[in-house]
Amino acid sequence: MGLSSLTSRAMIRRILHTTTTTRSHNFSLIRSIVSTPELNNTASAAAEPTPDPPAPPPRPPVNNARVHFPNPEDAIEVFVDGYAVKIPKGFTVLQACEVAGVDIPRFCYHSRLSIAGNCRMCLVEVEKSPKPVASCAMPALPGMKIKTDTPIAKKAREGVMEFLLMNHPLDCPICDQGGECDLQDQSMAFGSDRGRFTETKRAVVDKNLGPLVKTVMTRCIQCTRCVRFASEVAGTEDLGMLGRGSGEEIGTYVEKLMTSELSGNVIDICPVGALTSKPFAFKARNWELKPTESIDVTDAVGSNIRIDSRGPEVMRIIPRLNEDVNEEWISDKTRFCYDGLKRQRLNDPMIRGSDGRFKAVSWRDALDVIAEVMHKVKPEEIVGVAGKLSDAESMMALKDFMNKMGSNNVWCEGNGGQPQADLRSGYLLNTGIADLENADVFLLIGTQPRVEATMVNARIRKAVRANHAKVGYIGPAAEFNYDHEHLGTGPQTLQELAKGSHSFFSALKNAKKPAIVVGAGLFEREDKDAILSIVETIAKSANVIRPDWNGLNVLLLNAAQAAALDLGLVPESDKSIESAKFLYLMGADDINLDKVPSDAFVVYQGHHGDQSVYRANVILPASAFSEKEGTYANTEGRTQQTLPAVPTVGDARDDWKIIRALSETAGISLPYDSLIDIRERMRTVAPNLLSMEEREPATYSTLIKPEVKKEIDPAPFKAAIENFYMTDAITRASKIMAQCSSQLLKK
Repeated sequence: MGLSSLTSRAMIRRILHTTTTTRSHNFSLIRSIVSTPELNNTASAAAEPTPDPPAPPPRPPVNNARVHFPNPEDAIEVFVDGYAVKIPKGFTVLQACEVAGVDIPRFCYHSRLSIAGNCRMCLVEVEKSPKPVASCAMPALPGMKIKTDTPIAKKAREGVMEFLLMNHPLDCPICDQGGECDLQDQSMAFGSDRGRFTETKRAVVDKNLGPLVKTVMTRCIQCTRCVRFASEVAGTEDLGMLGRGSGEEIGTYVEKLMTSELSGNVIDICPVGALTSKPFAFKARNWELKPTESIDVTDAVGSNIRIDSRGPEVMRIIPRLNEDVNEEWISDKTRFCYDGLKRQRLNDPMIRGSDGRFKAVSWRDALDVIAEVMHKVKPEEIVGVAGKLSDAESMMALKDFMNKMGSNNVWCEGNGGQPQADLRSGYLLNTGIADLENADVFLLIGTQPRVEATMVNARIRKAVRANHAKVGYIGPAAEFNYDHEHLGTGPQTLQELAKGSHSFFSALKNAKKPAIVVGAGLFEREDKDAILSIVETIAKSANVIRPDWNGLNVLLLNAAQAAALDLGLVPESDKSIESAKFLYLMGADDINLDKVPSDAFVVYQGHHGDQSVYRANVILPASAFSEKEGTYANTEGRTQQTLPAVPTVGDARDDWKIIRALSETAGISLPYDSLIDIRERMRTVAPNLLSMEEREPATYSTLIKPEVKKEIDPAPFKAAIENFYMTDAITRASKIMAQCSSQLLKK
């Protein structure tokens, strides 16, 4: 085919296209006129008014949130996309949209932090406003008409997203935030399909914040969430904004590590991949993980957590929302101790030989040896001690087993020799963790909440910030993250308060909602009953206990303490361990074994080869909290459950199953074969332990308490926890906690 024929065909095609286009343009100029007689009849038009468009159906609030109206008379009505909603006075436009079921995109806004209004992603259109407004910072007014889905709002968000992505690196494939990144999600929903920025992107030097938080500051979008969290919630002024304009970056003012015990929470609140978990870096993607809802057992708060696992390994622990316990924060010890679950684990039953070495044996052989020794020992010489991580089911089984063997010497470590377990109000946080925010005066006696119960300390700090609460502290010198008054170091200050001669007593007495918090570290003192008696005298004089407010509290240290006292794990004699010939340790690693007779037979049942293993004659491997279903009661008496996230290690078994098998070997079988049966047994002893996710308040009474005759020891109070990062067998086995202990603790 020649070139001339190709050219002629192309010209014919172009002429045809031009003709068609011209015709279409001519047709578009022709307007048809249709006569409608009804429109000319004004009478019929007046008789039949046009109906109003139907109102849009109501939508549930975002995340099914419940709206609390402090004063129903102050409720105002606004219109979101044509739908009327009632909200409390003082709500912002963004909160009104959430009540209406519209999820507004945001980066800098966080419901538990102050409002910054610097990302501008939450722009919406408000009637009679000349331009889009930042919904997070604009208060909602009565009758306000808010439009969230208009072309103007969409164009504004697209422009903001384009500016945010202008300097953001395109490294999503290697970013640990991938798959759970707010910037990814919102750029897909509200961003453009291409960028117009052709200049060189900026780069920022990474900061060293310690062994827990990894930084890639080039990804930072300056939302300042981490800065506000550090100053407002954590109470440490570690982070701040440096520079201006394109040189603006977040970092520490001087080269230092982030030393807060809540520092890991900046990983959760960072909307991009600028702050991620350093131990979890490049380990797994979030869609590969299996989530399991559980609770934390490293302290007595019982923070709600989610255990993410892959196969037999726990990969990470992140917080789970619970407004009554931990809100949405957890401590660094809770978040990063998970690598201790796979280190120094006990896999098989073992018996110590004549040469002092342990030898792995079968379960039958190990149980036969234990049963044989138990039958040779007098009942009063048999002692059982539950560890600080024990669940209620295993403690119930241990108590029943010891009682069937004729022994009443069974208790939980941390509760002291002779704990007062008759009244629950004597060992619980009666005010409740959430209600501590309402207190206006605190008296802390022998307790340092910052290291003993981090989430309780966060509530106290919240009260100090919001209510300007006054805090008095009696105990050794300690570091707090809020203003406090150090009243003294020992019981002498308590005696002055009881007499009313101390200056702080007037503040306690004049308070609307005073709170006294006694540390459980006092349980180890010989004069604990006398100290608790004088504390009750102070509470009575200052009117701390009222019909609508119980401000007398005990802050427990361990996860097992409350359930152990509920179940009645109280020894017959506080000197029983010194005369023991058979000692059964169920995960008890922090008990002093120096007083145990050298000829005593020691059985250690636990999941880690920790301190008590070196004294044991027989070792029985048990499952950790992440591998079993167990019941725990926290320091306020709230019953919660752990659920198995990973399979058990080696030949380990659940604690209560081991004791059940041992009882059968010893010829005194316990009358339960399942968790349902053992919980029915618990119902007869402590029915409150079966009310899951509920807190049963304890009644307070001084009428039935015995008279205390012991004198107070003038010795000053001691710190209950020396090392925040290493408090139990799991955290002591953790390599991450060892790094924190060496780098973050002040020498």
